[in-house]
Amino acid sequence: MNWDKLDLELTEIVEKRNLLAEMDYSDANYDDLEEELHDLEDDFNADYEEILEPEFEKIYKVLKSDTDILLPTAYLANKYKPLLPDARGIVSYEVLGREGVPIESDQFDRQDVRLVLVPNPVRILMIINGNPLKVLWRSR
Repeated sequence: MNWDKLDLELTEIVEKRNLLAEMDYSDANYDDLEEELHDLEDDFNADYEEILEPEFEKIYKVLKSDTDILLPTAYLANKYKPLLPDARGIVSYEVLGREGVPIESDQFDRQDVRLVLVPNPVRILMIINGNPLKVLWRSR
């Protein structure tokens, strides 16, 4: 598996999502950017569903959740907060607030538990009540 390629493609989607989140619907470029984003997301699902779905299955099993597993791009946040670049110039991201896919589990009685996909390195993050809590899977 080429993890660098996965990171690059997910980062491109995240950057476009951030741009779209800052635009107003009336912006002349909004529809074009949204269409470009959907194409990237479709390609991402086609290329990485086989790799990411088993990881989500393992997480759902550990969390004892019978919530349906969705396509990888469903786990993307609407907006990501970029962090400072590392020594190689790679920007990682964090997610704050109620982003990602809600899951149900008796282990987290009455709490808002969500899973979100984050790049650099690609990881699946658990967010509880709007606060990032734990990395459940990491690509490397």
